[in-house]
Amino acid sequence: MTIPVELLQRLAGAKSVTVLTGAGVSAESGVPTFRDALTGLWAKFSPEELATPDAFRRNPRLVWEWYQWRRKLVAGAEPNPAHLALAELATLFPRFHLITQNVDGLHQRAGSWNVIELHGNITRTKCSDEGTIVSAWKDTGNVPPKCPACGALLRPDVVWFGEPMPAPEMRQAMTASTHCDFFFSIGTSTVVYPAAALPSEALRSGATVVEINPQPTPFTPQAHFALAGVAGVVLPELVKALKACRRA
Repeated sequence: MTIPVELLQRLAGAKSVTVLTGAGVSAESGVPTFRDALTGLWAKFSPEELATPDAFRRNPRLVWEWYQWRRKLVAGAEPNPAHLALAELATLFPRFHLITQNVDGLHQRAGSWNVIELHGNITRTKCSDEGTIVSAWKDTGNVPPKCPACGALLRPDVVWFGEPMPAPEMRQAMTASTHCDFFFSIGTSTVVYPAAALPSEALRSGATVVEINPQPTPFTPQAHFALAGVAGVVLPELVKALKACRRA
């Protein structure tokens, strides 16, 4: 696709870039969105039966096994061209922040660093009582396993429905969004708050805002530039065009 010249010229002069990514980016790696993953053996369940604190209290084994199944899906996925392009884009600016709503760790596997994870990371496990990350435990046959420190049940380190966003990450995301020259909203519907507020905060703070998404979203009319397409196609083209613009 053709990247607008004005966009490239503005981006070439930027010192600080912030990116927000959503489920659309990971979907290109074959990672199903949350609701799309409710298929096969899990089709009879609703999100409220699998991804809430109440669900974990009612049936911790069911919730743990659901997330173990999702972990296997993520482990079998590979970073796609969008992940790789974002890792490369980060090397082109003095300040670059990558905020994601995804929990699969694919940005890090593609080479991105200091990723701000708003919804946690499915590859990590934490104590359901103390909230501490637990990397190893004895296999006693318990499902879920128990915290080796306090004996509470372990759970995936993700944000469930009805839980607040992690405060430190949300503060970092807000600061990165309100102190950047350029902001990208990529593969996200901009309907899940508070993350959906970040593009608007960047806009109010004077940043140039670009949306990359196959379909229009509620934010599309506000964006300075809206590039219709999948991130795995648009982002590599954008990085290539930006490098050419800087050489010109």
